[in-house]
Amino acid sequence: MSITQLLTKKRFGEELTKEEIREFVKGVTDGSFADYQISAMLMAICINGMTKDETLYLTMEMAASGDMLDLSAINGIKADKHSTGGVGDTTSLVLVPLVAACGVKMAKMSGRGLGFTGGTLDKMESIPGLSVNISAEHFTEIVNEKGLAIIGQTKSLAPADKVLYALRDVTATVDCLPLVTSSILSKKIAAGTDVIVLDVKTGSGAIMDTYEKSMELAKTMVDIGNRTGKKFSALVTDMNQPLGNYVGNALEVYEAIEILSGGAEGDLKKVSLALGAHILRLSGIVNTADEGIRLLEEKIRNGEGLKKLSEMIAAQGGDARVPYDPSLLPKAEKLIDIKANKSGYVGSIQTDMIGYAAKSLGAGRERKEDAIDLAVGLVMKKRVGDYAEKGDTLVTMHVGAISDVPRAQAFIEKAIEITDEKPVLPVLIRGVVE
Repeated sequence: MSITQLLTKKRFGEELTKEEIREFVKGVTDGSFADYQISAMLMAICINGMTKDETLYLTMEMAASGDMLDLSAINGIKADKHSTGGVGDTTSLVLVPLVAACGVKMAKMSGRGLGFTGGTLDKMESIPGLSVNISAEHFTEIVNEKGLAIIGQTKSLAPADKVLYALRDVTATVDCLPLVTSSILSKKIAAGTDVIVLDVKTGSGAIMDTYEKSMELAKTMVDIGNRTGKKFSALVTDMNQPLGNYVGNALEVYEAIEILSGGAEGDLKKVSLALGAHILRLSGIVNTADEGIRLLEEKIRNGEGLKKLSEMIAAQGGDARVPYDPSLLPKAEKLIDIKANKSGYVGSIQTDMIGYAAKSLGAGRERKEDAIDLAVGLVMKKRVGDYAEKGDTLVTMHVGAISDVPRAQAFIEKAIEITDEKPVLPVLIRGVVE
């Protein structure tokens, strides 16, 4: 069937067969379909939607469009976690070592930051010497021996998604439910793990800005994911303020170390433990998520989580001393405080504006090839519901040579609203999809 026949069928809302979707993905991958034809199909899907079967077929064909990692050489249950993207969202660096300390093999593939969202790979690379560019064979060896590794996705993993994602970004189809679902799940299925827990963000710093949209995405991904034979679960978590207090690459590694050392509490720790607990539950280590949280807390208290982080860093060529001496992380040249211009409560924080502020300082990128400064970023000194006197520091900017300080300050001032009345605090974990 030609691409025009496929387009005509989807344009009128008809259901595509497995064979037709296979033909579409093949044309996307081998370049036989033009960008404008692919874009037309994306828009038709966005307008008319896809059935569950269509979404499943699209997911599986995208996963099969390149290499499918074979992790059978790794003994035991292999697990991964995926976040739909956020600000100050360092859950991977907290939960991966903790879950590995409980006996689950954490074979984690991550991405880089883009737009206002941070990327785990950039955070990892702020650790001196550490490499995220590791072959599949070495990745398997590290996970088998140490129980954990975090690396970048190989170029040959789900190549169809790379084409579709780039076109979605310029055709206003980024938040289309079946396209989001197939994009995320195809990469996770191709990565070869048995258990995947999804962190679906909701709010001002999320791809889905309302709870209803986020819950629909979570349910769709868990349903489609479980139909592939893998074990999936999802949490819908709040992104109406940065998850952690630190935003920026080395800064977020520092906060993860603080949590693993037992020196920090807060929302980042709570979400990390909740996600990790569901991995343990799906892996058969515990019977309930509450039991999983207690076990992970024990791994913080006895230092096993921090030790696992050090082991992973060493295995990937980094300085294993960093978890025990975070002063070895890159530091910004200068600190600048942003102060409250009146007294009141922090009524709301526009999370995407905080992300853009960090990017303006040099912590993020517009394009994947853009250079970043691993040391810069910002530290939130007040969170939603906190009271601030006039002159109190709201945010401390960590500034470097490429930082656009006036632009970053403007974003921060736009992001934080000071109110006379104390606001209702946002609910952190909005829902769980089994």
